[in-house]
Amino acid sequence: MPIDPAVAVGARLPDVVHSWDATDVLRYHLALGAGSDPFDPRELRWAYEDGLRVLPTYAALAPSLGMFEPPRLELPGVRADLAAVLHGGQSVVLAGPLPTAGRVRVERTLTRVLDKGGSAVVVVESVAHPADGGEPWWRSTSTLVVRGAGGFGGARGPKAAPWVPDRPADLVVDSATLPQQALLYRLCGDRNPLHADPAFARAAGFPAPVLHGLCTYGVVCKALVGAVLDGDSDRVTGCSARFAGVVYPGEVLRTRAWVGPGGLRAATTVPARDDAPALAEVELTWAG
Repeated sequence: MPIDPAVAVGARLPDVVHSWDATDVLRYHLALGAGSDPFDPRELRWAYEDGLRVLPTYAALAPSLGMFEPPRLELPGVRADLAAVLHGGQSVVLAGPLPTAGRVRVERTLTRVLDKGGSAVVVVESVAHPADGGEPWWRSTSTLVVRGAGGFGGARGPKAAPWVPDRPADLVVDSATLPQQALLYRLCGDRNPLHADPAFARAAGFPAPVLHGLCTYGVVCKALVGAVLDGDSDRVTGCSARFAGVVYPGEVLRTRAWVGPGGLRAATTVPARDDAPALAEVELTWAG
């Protein structure tokens, strides 16, 4: 049985001990397209160690380490071919700005397994503690969609009503991606061949390798932090999104945002494909 909720729900995954320094942060930011204008001081905040800031979405990397080892997804009570697995959503809540160097121990727990009929949804909650002790630096939630694994008799889960804005967007931001964007992003740790191997992608039902959901998540967060907070990522307290559709490397993303006190809501589409959804239910919150 590929999905066994009795085994999965409540299971602890092995802790991840993750260390990083400025080189890791720079690699991550460059994999998101940072430095596209190397003469722009706001871009150099992400691409040069002098005055380096850390995007909050960097915190989503550590919890995913070891979960996507080709060729299968192997979790307690969950077994699936990686070709059937998509990242369904991600959220990060920060206790404060991320440092440019650090070491954390990430505790990970499978908290929900939902039966959506044609697919299964697996939710992993993570808490990152400083390796030398102390209060958590961040908490995150990763949602995985396993296509074709539904029908195991589990709970379907609540269906939330979609948020519908009541006015035109306050801002619209376009973000270019590179044809080699997924190949660059793989250097951050996710080596799923779905993002690199054309034959593997076709076997999974896609015409070409797709961009990592977490890469799209980071690209959009970077664009919004630049547009609304003038690149001051230290103010960000949280970022979440649901991955609503695939993005192919080289496509331009268009993000429409509705700004309120201390935060915004947004949605990202691909204009070249009739505004096909990419990210939905994007939320960015900040302090100050």
